[in-house]
Amino acid sequence: MLKVNKYILLIVLFVTSCSPAVKNLDSQGKIIICFGDSITYGEGASEGADYPSYLQGLLHKEVINAGVSGDTTESALSRLERDVLEKNPYLVIVELGGNDFLRKVPKEKTLRNLEEIVSRIQRRGSIVALCDVSSGFIMSGYRRDFKRIAKKTGSIFIPRLLEAILDNPSLKFDYIHPNSEGYKVLAQKVCQAIKPYIK
Repeated sequence: MLKVNKYILLIVLFVTSCSPAVKNLDSQGKIIICFGDSITYGEGASEGADYPSYLQGLLHKEVINAGVSGDTTESALSRLERDVLEKNPYLVIVELGGNDFLRKVPKEKTLRNLEEIVSRIQRRGSIVALCDVSSGFIMSGYRRDFKRIAKKTGSIFIPRLLEAILDNPSLKFDYIHPNSEGYKVLAQKVCQAIKPYIK
């Protein structure tokens, strides 16, 4: 019996050590905030067909769209207090980095800003979900970095957010933005990733 209990303990310890812990599971916030650029804002979607709106319908919880078209990690950092931290969120979904890439912002600066955004949200006691905005060859060199930041900070990781959207003309508004149907697919992907952490 003692030997069996030792094996069970070893298995539990192994699984725990292999599963990255998500920080702030005891978050006291009340709302979910989607913080990002035009993908979060809903560029190319009809009114009410952005991914945060779909996500609210899927979760039956209040979801705020704090997306700003054209935002870089630097400009997002400058509005973080006003648009996110002052609202005391339960969970924040961070979707940024695409505009940094398009504007040729040095990768190191982008990643530094992104980690600062995540850390500041977590210091306020909120859970963070970090989106990997790479797709196919677009930003493929950032893929491991997004995952590394998520693991280092204890964030939920949402890999390849736009995969199966950007290579499907029926789900796109233009070469980089989903249409209303595309945002629905995106919301389902985000919902699947964060739902286990929603009270």
